[in-house]
Amino acid sequence: METELLTCGYSYHMERFEVNSKSGLNSYLFRLQTEGICEALVQGRFRQIEAGDLMLFKPGDPYELRIAEQPDGKIASGDYYLFCKGTWIDRWWNRSTKPECSRIDLDPRLISLWRQLILEKRRMEEENRELSGYLLQALCLYLERAATETVSLQGRPFTGTRMKRFIEAHATSTFKIEDVAAHVGLSVSRAVHLFKECFGKTMMQYALEVRLSSAVERMHDISMSLEQIALSCGFGSYPYFHRAFKHKFGISPKMYRLKAQQN
Repeated sequence: METELLTCGYSYHMERFEVNSKSGLNSYLFRLQTEGICEALVQGRFRQIEAGDLMLFKPGDPYELRIAEQPDGKIASGDYYLFCKGTWIDRWWNRSTKPECSRIDLDPRLISLWRQLILEKRRMEEENRELSGYLLQALCLYLERAATETVSLQGRPFTGTRMKRFIEAHATSTFKIEDVAAHVGLSVSRAVHLFKECFGKTMMQYALEVRLSSAVERMHDISMSLEQIALSCGFGSYPYFHRAFKHKFGISPKMYRLKAQQN
């Protein structure tokens, strides 16, 4: 079987909880901490797991998890998890190194995909295994990219990558520099400096690139006028879109669309 989703869900613990599989797992296990903290065995030693920590284990790996009281006397730990297997999963796992634990951004799109898998699995006898399989493959690819970007992206700090992803997700709507800074917990001045240092351009310059790229994609939809495309991609007016587009591509949006249709 290419992919098989054995079980998946979301768990929240407010009481002591332990898992001990020293003999090794029988399948792949993906676990994403989203709330609170716990402790898990990672590369032979216990370490604290916090929100944003993604753990990936393969069959045969030992798995130990402890959820206990913290210094303030509280117990709170929430996570998304899934167990899976299959030949596609084997190939995906073996094509690159998968760290047992990495810190990723809690991207709403990734969380939404995980929730879709949970809902599909809950359908029980009505579960569409083909759909579950494709959703699982998409989640694997999402997790792989997120884990790859954990420490750096071509030597750039993870915080810079988080700002970049936020801009990509919000470029076609209205957002402020303050929103980006708040997303990563930095002051505006520090966020502006760090982004420019990481990527050699300002946040607004990068947002413009994303908006223009989105506009080019939407030009293939002949039902949308150029004015509608401009507004839907985050440009405040068509004249501004026209100027930015011509500066980037050397021709007007109208001529670009005509050439694309001819080709």
